[in-house]
Amino acid sequence: MKSKFKADLSKEHRLTPLLDVYYQKHLKQYTFERVVDLEQQLLGVDVILTDKKTGATYFVDEKAQLDYVNENLPTFAFELFYEKAKIKKGGWLFDASKKTDFYALVTSIFSDEEDRFTSCNITFVNREKLIQHLSVLNLTSERFQEIVLQHSGHHGKLGLKKLHPLHEGYLFFSTQNKAEKPINLILKLDYLMAIGVARRLV
Repeated sequence: MKSKFKADLSKEHRLTPLLDVYYQKHLKQYTFERVVDLEQQLLGVDVILTDKKTGATYFVDEKAQLDYVNENLPTFAFELFYEKAKIKKGGWLFDASKKTDFYALVTSIFSDEEDRFTSCNITFVNREKLIQHLSVLNLTSERFQEIVLQHSGHHGKLGLKKLHPLHEGYLFFSTQNKAEKPINLILKLDYLMAIGVARRLV
């Protein structure tokens, strides 16, 4: 596990310069500060954006599909639950301790040169708007807990009544192939943009 953690960390460090270039190019209305404090990062803050005109600040949590380099996936996984020491814990999406205002979803990460990421897509998701939208569909943290209890031991894809599995989203249980046994809400990036909770930066 440690070697995978180190490999992931190495990938993150190699991805950061590319993200910073895109922020500078496409977020000219804002100044941005990359957070190095681990405590802040654990609270869901990787980057702080400050509006140059109003001074308003926004906390950004970067989520990158680093397991899928040189692949173009149309979806993103939002963590609902995971296990630690055989105890089920709440994932980052509904974690009230997180200070995140926006998720920067980094997808379609391509590495055309050795040890260097050369391009990617970034989709900004307004966390509060996403949670509000899910609430309107009765897909609250409590409802997801009920669904997970009802399907204890399930592995793989699980459809949801309120979401079209091909065009919007579904649940995915990784109970057999991953140590933390994550249960994720898989949502289509196009759907997130269509409902007005996300916009493509690049």
